[in-house]
Amino acid sequence: MTVTRKRDTDDAGTAEGTQGKGSRAVFRVPGTALIGVLMLFMCTFPFAATLPYLLVLLVVPIAVAVWIVRTRTVATRDGLTVRTMLGTRELPWDAIKGFSISPKATVAAVLTDDTAVPLPSVRTRHLPVLSLVSEGRVPDPSGLLAEPAEGPPGSDGESDESEAKNPAADEAAGSAENSEARSKDAGGR
Repeated sequence: MTVTRKRDTDDAGTAEGTQGKGSRAVFRVPGTALIGVLMLFMCTFPFAATLPYLLVLLVVPIAVAVWIVRTRTVATRDGLTVRTMLGTRELPWDAIKGFSISPKATVAAVLTDDTAVPLPSVRTRHLPVLSLVSEGRVPDPSGLLAEPAEGPPGSDGESDESEAKNPAADEAAGSAENSEARSKDAGGR
């Protein structure tokens, strides 16, 4: 799935123009998938051309191409726009109670009336993007956007004792000492 993140630029200079600015993320099937549709069409065409009633087979690649081009989820600061093959649905952030995640990592928006609306092309790895675009109205369940409570170890000027207690480093140092002892024993004999 392709995620396109854009900045809306509205240079009107008015208060309305300032409210219209914000991030936008588009989740959709990549356009390169149309190459597979073209190959499907080329494989189907010889069979469909042999008999007139088999021309119906050409509907399959055309339907798949329409699905690829049309299906998407657009996230803006105002809410989600879910576009499917047969319709479009606007979901403001206030109407979304949370997200439901399936075992196959697909995401559905759970509305305040407990109905689930599948979000095409949105996966669990996209949830931090949705949190950023919504400007915090949707919390990030992954914790990727949370700032660390403390700095990195050793940033407060104290020595880092974890280096001295590293078993892998101690083992490497011990094996280096053993190899030196072996070479001295071999040279002395």
